[in-house]
Amino acid sequence: MYPILRKILAIVIGWLAGSAVNMGLVQLGHTMYPVEGLDPNDLEAMAEIMPTLSSEHFIFPFLAHAMGTLVGATIAGLIAQQNKMRFAMIVGVLFLLGGIMINYMIPGPTWFTIADLLIAYIPMAYLGGTIAKKLSKKSV
Repeated sequence: MYPILRKILAIVIGWLAGSAVNMGLVQLGHTMYPVEGLDPNDLEAMAEIMPTLSSEHFIFPFLAHAMGTLVGATIAGLIAQQNKMRFAMIVGVLFLLGGIMINYMIPGPTWFTIADLLIAYIPMAYLGGTIAKKLSKKSV
């Protein structure tokens, strides 16, 4: 496979896999902690209701962001032949940009925004890159 194609695929597949994990956990959270009369796909309604939600409603969004980033970064690192950490971190930055955007569009409590942006993205991408490096060494 052409090296540049593999690099592009590492980022795209990592991002897509992480996004699937993210969406799955968000949907699971809406199932486990439903808000009566709220359509989770209505961003305006979500933005209005956010200040009234208890902390339990923020467990799954945080897990979705953290686990989506971790899975995506790990997969990107595993696909990349070299510079595994770099590709894991690229995926982490993509997810961080998405996290900044969603926290702007649907502002949650300050504590959640801080925890989400500081813990769920770059540290998880670093952990994913570390896992990819270790798994790659075992398979050689």
